[in-house]
Amino acid sequence: MDPRRWLFARGRRRLGARFLAGDGIEIGALHSPFPVPSRARVRYLDRLTTQQLRAEYPELAGEPFAEVEIVDDGSTLQSIPDGSLDFVVAAHVLEHVEDPIGALRRQLDILRSGGTLVLALPDRRKGLDELRAPVAVEHLLADHADGGAGSRSGHYREWAWLVDLPLGLVEAEDVEAHAAGLEWGGHDIHFHCWTLEELLAQLPAFGLPATVAAARQNLHEFLVVLRRD
Repeated sequence: MDPRRWLFARGRRRLGARFLAGDGIEIGALHSPFPVPSRARVRYLDRLTTQQLRAEYPELAGEPFAEVEIVDDGSTLQSIPDGSLDFVVAAHVLEHVEDPIGALRRQLDILRSGGTLVLALPDRRKGLDELRAPVAVEHLLADHADGGAGSRSGHYREWAWLVDLPLGLVEAEDVEAHAAGLEWGGHDIHFHCWTLEELLAQLPAFGLPATVAAARQNLHEFLVVLRRD
């Protein structure tokens, strides 16, 4: 195995071994489920069935997918009762959500007291988001107030200019039309992006019923564990 991939997997494995136990779910695992120890029983939740996900991600053909047992929106979790789980894992999910604060609150709602929410997010400096500026906490609070509707068009324009254009997926003269098409189609993008330090600095303003139990860099991503109060 490539040394960086080994280090990446070890970082996740060690964190899972420390914090995951009992009954829980992982949101959006696709072909890369988070490692869980034997004392943890995990079910996989996604917005589509496994068969539908395979059709939506043809580039992952041949990869083994985590079998989806619960079809639901990972930010609203309408099918999961409050206080019913010991852990939730959301790896590379929060950046795709228009209202991150609302998603975090709902993910914490379904945990029992003392339960853990494990987050893995891409470091904005090390991937698709490397040209994007830090997101302001005021922006996140506004997105929570209106569900992200007020900033939706701006998010798609930023993605088109700072991600798809540098990648060569669109010509400069077509960027605005491209952004409009992405929005019209509800394209899945990174609506927000952070570094570890930025997210930790903003968490107190979110008013979450949780404390930070662990936080660490893991190569191109970072990991945060929140414990439900």
